[in-house]
Amino acid sequence: MNTTYVIIAMAIIAVVTYLLRAAPFFALSKVEDHPVVLQVGRAMPIGVMVILVMYTLLDVSFTATVGWIPAFAGMAVTFLVHLKWSSAMFSIVSGVATYAVLLHLLG
Repeated sequence: MNTTYVIIAMAIIAVVTYLLRAAPFFALSKVEDHPVVLQVGRAMPIGVMVILVMYTLLDVSFTATVGWIPAFAGMAVTFLVHLKWSSAMFSIVSGVATYAVLLHLLG
């Protein structure tokens, strides 16, 4: 394999990756005011949060406090911070930090 072949392959991979990541933005710009797209935009955040909560609780062991306290404390902090400041990023980061600290302290 020569260097030119590798450079051309990497360039093609980069262009295809960029186009695939940009495609949804171009496609949605044409239908952004459609009622279905607006409904999905309203329902998607709660759906994502439900999936994340279910995934978090999937491997939680309820037989020992080390298993469930960090998970439930992290979810409670996330919920309360989001109620107070309505910032998804801040609430998620604070919940994950709470979970990680408690897991480290109790585990």
